[in-house]
Amino acid sequence: MALEQILIPEKHDLGGFSVQRSLPHRDHQMVGPFIFFDHLGPAVFPPGEGVDVRPHPHINLATVTYLLEGSLLHRDSLGVVQEIVPGEVNWMTAGRGVVHSERSPDSFRAAKSTLHAIQTWIALPKEFEEVEPSFSHHAADDLPKWKEKGTTATLIAGEFGSHTSPVQTFSPTIYLSLSFATNSQFQLPVNNQQQAIYSVTPGLFVDGKPLRPNCLSIVETGTPVEISAAAEAQAMVIGGKPLGSRQKYWNFVSSRAERIEQAKRYWREKRFPQVPKEEEFIPLPETASDRESSKSNKPNRGS
Repeated sequence: MALEQILIPEKHDLGGFSVQRSLPHRDHQMVGPFIFFDHLGPAVFPPGEGVDVRPHPHINLATVTYLLEGSLLHRDSLGVVQEIVPGEVNWMTAGRGVVHSERSPDSFRAAKSTLHAIQTWIALPKEFEEVEPSFSHHAADDLPKWKEKGTTATLIAGEFGSHTSPVQTFSPTIYLSLSFATNSQFQLPVNNQQQAIYSVTPGLFVDGKPLRPNCLSIVETGTPVEISAAAEAQAMVIGGKPLGSRQKYWNFVSSRAERIEQAKRYWREKRFPQVPKEEEFIPLPETASDRESSKSNKPNRGS
């Protein structure tokens, strides 16, 4: 059997749009180095409204933002200000610690708009957990693209076959975006690393069997897989070399529990660097209910 497990995501309401979270999952913490997988939207915002994710911290991981529709404005404590649009990649290495915000730009709020995005976190190998924080933006034209049996593949990060993404990674990684035309296919060859398929839209099949939409399907290691579509469809493929278990609390990920506790203390004591021109921040959630409420997007009804 090509698929080992189907992970049904948890659904969260972030105050204006919904998120389906496939990782971490109670039955499967990670896929390769991927420890977090969020599917945002598609969400429709009326004029004057948008996303406002206030400044919050990360450690010992990298965040990867990939848009299917809409735009977001990234700001961070390194002083980076970068808008991202569909097909581009924002990669932020948190390392020893970074703070960032993600908001809808004014141009997005000027009219009725739609946001559709995939947000992932990638754990760093132990020897790279405390690297200097950094940020890189990659235009759509810089990413490897190719066609296979009517499917357009984009390599967001890592390596796949003869293709290598310019996005710097810290361990063997696979991150693909697949856009299927009607009656198209795509082959995942035998791979000894972990792999999973996320069905962004309905209408996908694996080896002829329907793929459950909006779910992360774990591929059996060492098994070739053919993904096909009867109509236009979208999927993501993630995977890579397993890194071992990680500790996670809120926005903090580390191989060491004591490092998580230190990060919690530093955020509580406002010892993380600040994001220029940002006055708001998300407080440290102290309880499970706090962690749930801290996920909420704070709507902004003005530009």
